[in-house]
Amino acid sequence: MSLVVDRVLVQTVDFNVAEEYARVADDNSDGAVVTFVGKVRDFNDGSVVTDLTLEHYPGMTEAVLNQIVVEARERWPLNKVTIIHRVGTMLLGEQIVFIAVTSAHRKAAFAACEFLIDFLKTKAPFWKLEAGDKGKNWVEAKDADEQAAKLWQK
Repeated sequence: MSLVVDRVLVQTVDFNVAEEYARVADDNSDGAVVTFVGKVRDFNDGSVVTDLTLEHYPGMTEAVLNQIVVEARERWPLNKVTIIHRVGTMLLGEQIVFIAVTSAHRKAAFAACEFLIDFLKTKAPFWKLEAGDKGKNWVEAKDADEQAAKLWQK
């Protein structure tokens, strides 16, 4: 059996998906590796987006992300978990977040990955400032994200 490994990073620099995958996919006891990558898209709520600036509460953000990982581990038999979330200004198509989950079985890995992104979007102290054709505006939390997180409540 392998050593349980969690990796939670908040950083300004981009991440390499292949390298991050290789970090978590090296254990032969894992039958499943599920990853998620969130990117800056060119629209939001019908408006054009040209870039996105993410701010966070240093220290608290990492603590919340680590707590979300603990909660995922309480629900599913997981081996490795990685969350990397970028902050700062990112252009269209740039990567924002990477989540990887490994487990012996796919159902646990898929569910945990979805749980992690749902709770990250609603619980972690990140603030989004979008720039676009209508200027800059702070993005409010989406009701759909809140509803997704509520589905996971015990």
